[in-house]
Amino acid sequence: MSQKVLLTSKEVHIILHRLACQLIENHLDFSNTVLIGLQPRGKYLAERIKQILESDYQIQDIKLGFLDITFFRDDFRRGEKTLEANKTQIDFLVEDKKVVFIDDVLYTGRSINAALTAIQSFGRPSEVELLTLIDRRFSRHLPIQPDYRGRQVDAINNEKVIVKWQENDGEDAVYLVTK
Repeated sequence: MSQKVLLTSKEVHIILHRLACQLIENHLDFSNTVLIGLQPRGKYLAERIKQILESDYQIQDIKLGFLDITFFRDDFRRGEKTLEANKTQIDFLVEDKKVVFIDDVLYTGRSINAALTAIQSFGRPSEVELLTLIDRRFSRHLPIQPDYRGRQVDAINNEKVIVKWQENDGEDAVYLVTK
């Protein structure tokens, strides 16, 4: 097994600030926009983006929720391993709001497809966008593309993209791991 650094801590930091600025360009004060981190790994990215928007750009009252899509996946009962659900934490309606889904890696698109179904339990958004740190562009099973992307990666099937976050893994970094 080999491991290659795709993004260092400094590069992750720069990309997060760029993504925050791109969100501000399209959503200004976020009065009609909500951020939804996809569980489990999109949670860290969503929290980080919200923190940057608040501390660096003084945007207040940003609504941030977390969506568990485990039971909405089309491959829910297909694998041998038991799937563990995470917690959905959305304490606001998304009716007529602009929703920005946030996830660390866009791979096949199936997670986003599941999120589109799951979010309907909380209302009908006026618009849905996707922000992802890593876009694995040659791996899509569904026609889903990010509106905001940190870095595009051309990874082949036996390669896995691993995103590490300081608050969970002790470092901010992205690795390409070959099995």
